[in-house]
Amino acid sequence: MKQFQLNTFVLAVGAILLLTGFVSAEDSSETKKPKQPQAEQTVLTIQDHAWDGGDELDIRVKLSPEVFDSVTGGQASGELTLLQSEEFRGVYKQISKLPPNDGSWELDAENHAVSIQIGDLNRETEYFYRVYWQPQDGEKQLLTENTVAISPERQWFSGEKWKLALVGIMICGSVILFIELAKRGWKLKVRRIAGLEAVDEAVGRATEMGRSVLFVPGIQDMNDIQTIAGLNILSHVARTAAEYDAKVEVPTSKALVMTAARDTLQGAFMAAGRPDAYNPDLAYYVTDEQFGYVAYVSGTMVREKPAACFYLGAFFAESLILAETGNSIGAIQIAGTAQPSQLPFFVAACDYTLIGEELFAASAYLSGSPEELGSLKGQDVGKIIVAVWLLAGCAIATLSVWGISLEMWY
Repeated sequence: MKQFQLNTFVLAVGAILLLTGFVSAEDSSETKKPKQPQAEQTVLTIQDHAWDGGDELDIRVKLSPEVFDSVTGGQASGELTLLQSEEFRGVYKQISKLPPNDGSWELDAENHAVSIQIGDLNRETEYFYRVYWQPQDGEKQLLTENTVAISPERQWFSGEKWKLALVGIMICGSVILFIELAKRGWKLKVRRIAGLEAVDEAVGRATEMGRSVLFVPGIQDMNDIQTIAGLNILSHVARTAAEYDAKVEVPTSKALVMTAARDTLQGAFMAAGRPDAYNPDLAYYVTDEQFGYVAYVSGTMVREKPAACFYLGAFFAESLILAETGNSIGAIQIAGTAQPSQLPFFVAACDYTLIGEELFAASAYLSGSPEELGSLKGQDVGKIIVAVWLLAGCAIATLSVWGISLEMWY
């Protein structure tokens, strides 16, 4: 009996030891399994990029310290790869990797995170992303992926254009300010343009010689701002001619321009106190065809030999033909256009040339309208503000290159 109890005790102890050893073996096998904390500690965050046109996404990947150090350290021992697909678990293509960092990746060492901005996307398309990590001596591992599709969204305003918006606010604000000042009777000083100084001289010469004054308002219709500016100057020329009793002839290539020119002439003659001298036939229609119009005007210049020729408006290939013809008959010529390609011809062949914006400035100056004068003055002041801003930016950038920071002055 004692022997049986002893054997039973030995068997029980052996069973306990055996079970204990099995459990220990299992525990040890668990501890021997390789740990992969990088996958568990990786967090993928995908957000729409703010203030854009709906073509960018911001991707942030929070990594484990091990993975972060392996791809961002001085001696990189791993590689992080970002892939993109338009279908979940579909065909993924690589769009970026780290290292090397080409400047597109932002590193957050404190939180062990990397960020990148993905562009050239379609807001009508859904996107999926995967992040892989491959250690130096190991196989590539999938760290994280998004299972819910994301698409970029278009914003109301583009944050990348804030500088342009600031410039627009400066210029528009100065224009509105000076228009209001002009309406309240403030005298706005505007630089007088040399071409306008010669108007009286040219019309006076035509009066002395008993010849006419030819005014060509360009070949565009009334929907062109250059034509409107030219007709504003025509008002001043016609008023001066009415005071000097000189004949003004205005051939046009558009019927609507002819009607506007007649109204301008009539108003100018009335302002000069000579409404009876106005003749509607002074402004007439020739043809819409460009070179047919130029041929007629050139022939008129050769036959009648006007003492003064004005070319103010939109001109193209006909500019040199008209200017050379006027030069050949010895007329005083004053030209103005905002067509950059035609300005050299006018400068070479005419006595005075209103270059680019001077055409519009002359129109505003002669009109005396508070809206036009205020706009002119406001644009000039706005340009000065922007120029000062650009110079300050260039100075700051230059100082930063030399290693001088504005903080050193505080």
